[in-house]
Amino acid sequence: MKKTLRIFSLLGAVAFVFLFYYYAERSQSQSQESEDQITGVVVKVMDGDTYELLTPDKTTVRVRMQGIDAPERGMPYYKMAKQYLSDLCMHQKVTLKEVTEDHYGRTVAFSYLEDGRELSREMLKAGYAWHYKKYNKESELAQMEKDAKAEKKGLWKDKNPTPPWEERAQRRKGKK
Repeated sequence: MKKTLRIFSLLGAVAFVFLFYYYAERSQSQSQESEDQITGVVVKVMDGDTYELLTPDKTTVRVRMQGIDAPERGMPYYKMAKQYLSDLCMHQKVTLKEVTEDHYGRTVAFSYLEDGRELSREMLKAGYAWHYKKYNKESELAQMEKDAKAEKKGLWKDKNPTPPWEERAQRRKGKK
């Protein structure tokens, strides 16, 4: 009887140690995962690829959406792209999967709505942004741009719209 009790006590102790390490490891991986993600509510849309997020600790994060480039102020479709993004996410909870920080101090990230839709992809599908191949090589995003172009959605209604990076280059040279 004593031998059986010792065996059960030993098994219980082993099970306890196993469960302790299992839950400790799980908790650590979840906290690391949350360190890479930022969640908040969109409070301002600057243009078709940039917005501000208010986090629960009342910090404002300026977000540049990863993988796309939308029309700049003064370009055709600027207002439509900005409005489309605003309709998608203004006052909505968004979770960021951070990629990097750009030279303007903005967080460059993929942005996920609560229903799982990713904002860069939504902008491409609607035809209100270009796939920014210089900084993103995802074939899925390239295909979304091609599909929108083939369907003449958004800015692709124009025969040959000028990409924002070309517009910015012309402005820097003083041509516009």
